[in-house]
Amino acid sequence: MPGNAFNPEEVLRIAELARIELTADEQALYARQLSEILAFAQQVQGIDTHDVPPTSHPTGVTGLLRDDVVAGSLPREEVLTQAPEADRAAGLFKVPRVLG
Repeated sequence: MPGNAFNPEEVLRIAELARIELTADEQALYARQLSEILAFAQQVQGIDTHDVPPTSHPTGVTGLLRDDVVAGSLPREEVLTQAPEADRAAGLFKVPRVLG
């Protein structure tokens, strides 16, 4: 696994990108676990699948989804009366800001 192992500094960089705080013990643990996952993925890539046909579902089961049926929905006015801080005049819901 040399060259493909994660070290605690790389785990810390990933944690910073994800905005998660990790202790030194967690960094070491996740470095080991990620290295093991990478080693397993490399092992799986080594399996000869030349004679295995491509599949879209492992069991071959099809047709289990129901047909789409057009149905009515709740009246907007009724729903807006139950929504906190809704703009009823505009017919809009107010939600917390998620971007900038």
